[in-house]
Amino acid sequence: MPIKRRTGAVFALLTTSALLAAGCGGGAGETPVENELYKNPVTLNWWHNASQDGPGKTYWEKVAKDFSALHPTVTIQIEAIETNQLQRTRLPAALLTSDPPDIFQAWGGGEIREQVEADYLKDITDQVKTETANIGSAVEIWQVDGKQYGLPYRMGIEGIWYNKDMFARAGIAAPPTTFDELNDAVTKLKAINVVPIALGAGDKWPAAHWWYNFALRACSVDTLKKASAETVFDDPCFIKAGQDLKAFIGTNPFQPNFIATPGQNDPTSANGMLANGKAAMELMGDWNKGTLETVAEDKAALNKFLGWFPVPALSNAAGDPKAALGGGDGFSCAKNAPAECVEFLKYIVSPEVQTAYAQTNTGLPVAKGAEGGVADPALKSILEATSSATYVQLWLDTAFGSTVGNAMNDAIVAIFAGSGSAEQVVEAMKAAARK
Repeated sequence: MPIKRRTGAVFALLTTSALLAAGCGGGAGETPVENELYKNPVTLNWWHNASQDGPGKTYWEKVAKDFSALHPTVTIQIEAIETNQLQRTRLPAALLTSDPPDIFQAWGGGEIREQVEADYLKDITDQVKTETANIGSAVEIWQVDGKQYGLPYRMGIEGIWYNKDMFARAGIAAPPTTFDELNDAVTKLKAINVVPIALGAGDKWPAAHWWYNFALRACSVDTLKKASAETVFDDPCFIKAGQDLKAFIGTNPFQPNFIATPGQNDPTSANGMLANGKAAMELMGDWNKGTLETVAEDKAALNKFLGWFPVPALSNAAGDPKAALGGGDGFSCAKNAPAECVEFLKYIVSPEVQTAYAQTNTGLPVAKGAEGGVADPALKSILEATSSATYVQLWLDTAFGSTVGNAMNDAIVAIFAGSGSAEQVVEAMKAAARK
């Protein structure tokens, strides 16, 4: 039976609240509690999305190895799967079977509500009280009706990653703070024959995130909360988001054939263009530093020129100009996964393990005590911007659930392809919400 549309989740996030409260027990160096756990051999099948060779994939391999060293009765078998394939095909299909992976990537919001109502996930509320207290309000994205069904390990807002050297050559004195200034920057970059913005519309969601940000600028916070809670899209601000997007696309800020370019797979992808000096900007989340390093031909040069700034404000818009779009990554356990799965979740978010995660530069950790591992200047900028955002809206495809989210993303990409309209995006969302 296919997963049906459910309500989404919206969260207000300050990094200080995501890294708040008491210390976390069950640290990396502790021995197992003498109980029924770890007495019999157990194999955990783990699906995550760090599929490219690089610091993220290496880090998760070490986490699994270290946990098994602490708990010799536990064997962890990893399958690393590209995000689109994992989220849209492999995981939904696996959850319909009698043998899903024990632990797997979970993005929270409407998606996790769908999975809970389909009875796919383990309720871990009582086992993770220490961990949820340490993480803070970010855990709410992985809750359904007050119960915990997963834990985040990464959280942050998205913004625009950029090449500081190209900006200097184009005479752009400072990162844009408004869309008028961004449009001006695009014009100046074109004047020196530089692709202003790399876009991976071939993977759909990187393109859809531009519409999300226009919706964040066009819609009030209350409107977005209502849309996420009730999947109601009657406010004209959603039409305006598409109109603003279409006007922006009309300035030709992206590379040729952006509609077929992948998001983040290799040097020919959108983030490969930014990483290798073939484009000046890319809209992407806090995880992007790790993927940029993975595809960069010269990591030293990348670290020298790379900068980050928040998505600019839009003039005469109803939305909060200091609001931001964001979200995180987490893991859930399948309903019938062994108890060791929950212990592994707790281990992943322990301060020691989270500090090591922060040091990979692949995202911002959520556990209090791990923030000291954030050393990269761009990631520090994101940490500061997240803490100063007045409101953080969860990724809209996650907030609205997979049925609405997939239909919305497809309709948004049609605008980029020149075959869709602002009205058709909203029509697709409403039609999906009725299913």
